[in-house]
Amino acid sequence: MEYVAVLLPSLVVGLLFWFAMKSIFNADKSERQAEARAQAEADARSAETNQGPNGAPNTGTNAGNGNGTN
Repeated sequence: MEYVAVLLPSLVVGLLFWFAMKSIFNADKSERQAEARAQAEADARSAETNQGPNGAPNTGTNAGNGNGTN
């Protein structure tokens, strides 16, 4: 019975540490997944807004005098 009394505090602290680390890693994983989803949605919105009226990509150039200055 002495061994249980000696080892029990260390086991409890070890289990608390394990649960704390597990929750931290799970929170980090879900945060990374949410960030990836948000980035993918932003990229999709950006791709939609960069489309021209006929579906061609918008190059962003202005119709000027041909040398890039207006």
